[in-house]
Amino acid sequence: MLKAQILLDRVGHSPGVIDGMMGSNTKRAIRAYQRARGMAETGAVGPDLLAALQSEHEGPLLVRYEISAEDVAGPFVSVPSDMTSQSKLDRLGFESPAEGLAEKFHMSQAFLKSLNPGVNFGEAGTTILVVANQPSDLPKVAKVEIDKAASEVRALDGNGKIVATYPATVGSGTFPSPNGTMEVRAIAPDPKYYFDPSGRDWGPDRNLTIAAGPNNPVGGTWIDLSKEGYGIHGTPDPALIGKTASHGCVRLTNWDAEELARAVEPGTKVVFL
Repeated sequence: MLKAQILLDRVGHSPGVIDGMMGSNTKRAIRAYQRARGMAETGAVGPDLLAALQSEHEGPLLVRYEISAEDVAGPFVSVPSDMTSQSKLDRLGFESPAEGLAEKFHMSQAFLKSLNPGVNFGEAGTTILVVANQPSDLPKVAKVEIDKAASEVRALDGNGKIVATYPATVGSGTFPSPNGTMEVRAIAPDPKYYFDPSGRDWGPDRNLTIAAGPNNPVGGTWIDLSKEGYGIHGTPDPALIGKTASHGCVRLTNWDAEELARAVEPGTKVVFL
């Protein structure tokens, strides 16, 4: 299972958080890969799937990594759950070095710790075992499809070929995502979050500005859409992607949102299916 998750991540079909376990996001990624390669859509890990994945990417699955001074520099902060308290913080950074390292290598914190029992992740120079990530080579994306029923975001090139898929949290029954076609209006790395209670029956009763950081409500990236108030963005809790509801926007893991943001530009078409 771990091999499948790591290789799927490398070939552009994100399983979300890599944790070595089969779950709905991994099954979605397997089906997306099988569909793209003309294979039977079983959603299961088997010899044919692993052979196909390995034929596209070789190299170790796990590598040794030396924790850097930057990894432990912080500042780390305990992030409160309510937005009013969050608005009092100067930055919504990671809560610990382990959280930052887990996101850096697309892993769950629990899996990172299981690979490195007893390790002090706050000590620079310590060598740990992590997923062997590979740099993204996602080409320019001409269209983004957001499949609400499948909780999936698909990135397509100019020829209509799917070049990446991501697990997503897409609205809810109470707060549905929009329908139809719009476009990317702007891209904001490391965005602040602005809360306006007007027209909302949830959240605080006053305007709030929440500082930037990977743990703010929209995570580390905001892709602004042409419908006011809607965007594709990151998350403070990557393990919950595809498993909880949103307030209408499209939520990805921070690393998936960052990858997609690098491949789109203002004017890129976004279609809600």
